[in-house]
Amino acid sequence: MKNILLVVVFTSLSFLYNAQYCMNAGPSSTADSNIESVSLIGSSGSISYTGCPGNTGVEEFLSQTVFLDAGSLYSIDIQFGTCGGNYNSSGQAWIDFNLDGIFDPSESIGTWEGTPPTPMSTFIFSVPTGAISGQSRMRITQAENESLPLDPCDNFTWGSTTDFSVYIQNGIDCSSYVGDYISEPRIVSSLPFFESHDNSICYSNQNPVYASPDVYYLVLLDPSTIALNISLCGSSFDTFLSVFDTEGNVLGVNDDHPDCGVSSKLTANTLGIDSVYVIVDGWSFSMGPYDISINPETLEINELNQNNFKVIPNPATNNIKVKNYKGHINIIDSQGKSIFSQELKINQHIDVSWLSSGLYFIELISNNKKIRQKLIIE
Repeated sequence: MKNILLVVVFTSLSFLYNAQYCMNAGPSSTADSNIESVSLIGSSGSISYTGCPGNTGVEEFLSQTVFLDAGSLYSIDIQFGTCGGNYNSSGQAWIDFNLDGIFDPSESIGTWEGTPPTPMSTFIFSVPTGAISGQSRMRITQAENESLPLDPCDNFTWGSTTDFSVYIQNGIDCSSYVGDYISEPRIVSSLPFFESHDNSICYSNQNPVYASPDVYYLVLLDPSTIALNISLCGSSFDTFLSVFDTEGNVLGVNDDHPDCGVSSKLTANTLGIDSVYVIVDGWSFSMGPYDISINPETLEINELNQNNFKVIPNPATNNIKVKNYKGHINIIDSQGKSIFSQELKINQHIDVSWLSSGLYFIELISNNKKIRQKLIIE
């Protein structure tokens, strides 16, 4: 995979908490080409729809719900037609079998082309055995002067787009697959942490970086934790890993790591932070089983409270010094990258005027243990 520099946008921790269907679609005119009727009988419930007069945009016909069983065959009758003049058009129907709020090309259950009047179209379709149980939708579109395959989210002038209520049953139960939304993350309450998991089942895309399904973790941190070493090495697909604090600030991102090929690995500084979100993605549409490990770097409590080292001034603009310290110092940026390294003498000044404004970490070595302190550059 090519290396890509990504700017990660974390939209105020309020991503789509539930899958949203594209509703800015359908015709701008109520005239001419239109779905005239739809009939679908399920394992229980049915849909009996009559079109005309036409509607603009997406018509939501949700008052009737049809129940479909995963692994079963069904027959649907659709009369593509018109509410006015007869013009060449195309039609297509989809059912969202994986409940991700997207009508994928693979979820198409039938297509039609012609100029009304034409015979009723009957489509035989199978609900996949791997369909997700729960409330879903069927969308049927007829678009004048358009060619197949149709885009279920497309806008056009004449035709119709109508949504119907479908409930899939006896499919995969996703109630135990926590972590699909940032509002319902997988909680990590103790460290170190390891699990084998899979984002190809029951997970949808919420994080805008890539289109793959993503899994959200919320890691609860001990006050002594100064950093997290997070690894997806050994996963079955090309991964992407990102870490944010609960205010949406980026703490670390990684696509491909030299230690694990196309899998991801990073270190995120967590000094002074009580919890972080870890998001597991795939590159592009990649998905599958993965292994995640989260290991903490910690300080002893007495070192946190009683060490005599102090960075002054802090915040700083031009120069700093570390009071009462002699030895090695690293300056680490907010992405976890060491950007400065030097051996210090007691009370030696360090030029930081070249640093951009923001948050950094001063890393010192004391008694063979790392000590990190925040540094604010103004």
